[in-house]
Amino acid sequence: MPKTSFRKNSDSPMWARSCPELKDIDFIRLGLLRCISVVDSGSHFLQTNEQIYGQLLPHSTYFKSLKSHRRTSMLEAFEQQSYHLHSETLLSQGIDYLKAFPELDEYTIEAADGHFIDHDCHTEKNSNGKVYAAGGIYALNLRSGLLRFLCLVTNGTQRHQEIPVLRDHIEKQNKGNNSSQKHLYVYDKTVTDFVWWDRQKRHANYMISMLKENSIATLVESIPR
Repeated sequence: MPKTSFRKNSDSPMWARSCPELKDIDFIRLGLLRCISVVDSGSHFLQTNEQIYGQLLPHSTYFKSLKSHRRTSMLEAFEQQSYHLHSETLLSQGIDYLKAFPELDEYTIEAADGHFIDHDCHTEKNSNGKVYAAGGIYALNLRSGLLRFLCLVTNGTQRHQEIPVLRDHIEKQNKGNNSSQKHLYVYDKTVTDFVWWDRQKRHANYMISMLKENSIATLVESIPR
């Protein structure tokens, strides 16, 4: 295992450490390369990385780093800062795909959906000896065109439905959100829950979706004036 130590600089975040064997910046770079590489597995990626970029990285160092909670926190911070910086850059360049609709200016509008892939070959089986597809919910900002990871549904060790996970994410977001910005989610019909979304109005969270067949309004009777 590489030796690690906390930085003494008070300006450094709590997750910052010095890891000579695999620096954080290299860990991020490898993660990006892994996402855009056409490879069949992690081992195949390391072989390809060595052949193309000439970087020899021990399997144990790389795969242990993937299980690091510290590096997970680091990636979360990196993703949030990156998204914020790119949003500001696009805004400064006048990029706004919804500028033709000024009535939407006070809304953050994201089209979200779940995305799942085959579980990793090393995913631990549950008590029934099963593993599941791994995945999370992603959100596309319709104003800027930026895509971000919203929340994890499952890492493949358990089966979870994405909508309860989305609700938990939004409710946690409500507790820490002091912004007056309204949020409009665009989702498929599975997200429909009239009672729950009605309660979300107090937090300025709204949803737009296709109407379910069993939710179509039916005339019962005229209401007297």
